[in-house]
Amino acid sequence: MPVTLLIVGGGKMGGALIGGLLASGWAKPEEIAVVEPDAGRRDELSLQFPGIGLCDAPEAGSLVDTPERLAGAVLAVKPDTAEGACRVLAAVGVKRVLSIVAGMPCQRLETALGGQPNVVRAMPNTPALVGAGVTAISGGSFATSADLAWAEDVMSAVGAVVRLPERLLDPVTGLSGSGPAYFFLVAEALMEAGVQMGLTREVSRILVVETMLGSAKLLAETGEDPESLRAMVTSPAGTTAAGIRALESRAVRSAFMEAVAAATERARSLAR
Repeated sequence: MPVTLLIVGGGKMGGALIGGLLASGWAKPEEIAVVEPDAGRRDELSLQFPGIGLCDAPEAGSLVDTPERLAGAVLAVKPDTAEGACRVLAAVGVKRVLSIVAGMPCQRLETALGGQPNVVRAMPNTPALVGAGVTAISGGSFATSADLAWAEDVMSAVGAVVRLPERLLDPVTGLSGSGPAYFFLVAEALMEAGVQMGLTREVSRILVVETMLGSAKLLAETGEDPESLRAMVTSPAGTTAAGIRALESRAVRSAFMEAVAAATERARSLAR
């Protein structure tokens, strides 16, 4: 059976994508080939996903001896190796590339690939590792609606997908790309607060994790806006009102807005 998807980079995100694609039935193991230069990581992937093709370079062996049969390649490498990887992909005849490389604009990838390649840029976040990510995608200069549909289909294997103009991918990076870290920081603080109030660390962790999960589910499934749900929990002069008042006095809302702005600006600077 010919390889239909080439994944360049078998790190955490590449591995998560393989798992999602196989679990969803998007592809069979023998239809996926992974380029991963680290031999130890190739061994790990071989054990985790029996049957997938593995090599240390796209031209190695016969993994991509028929590039015209490839639906496309996913670029999941570090930014400093992305353009070099694109030049190798171009040399073996790959035309369609879905890039999940942070901070790498479509134009730079297109230049490295040469000609008029079909490039789609994506910004996933780390919950993709458990199939619960969210990814924003944007087409390059030569990407077609079919390319975007293909990219959306691929990334849907690890979570939700939204389509946006490329100029908005930096704010996406600042919000949802960095967002898990903001929530983890909140979780860390709440767990510590529970311990300070006399709870065991184990109980505090259970309470915080389940509260965050339940709150997210409530927000997602009711369709209510956060303000309405917050008001529903906040009785006048009650315990929640006291807690919210303490948070607002420390400008927590403003701090989160500044965090997203700072992360967005950093993403823009990395893309220059």
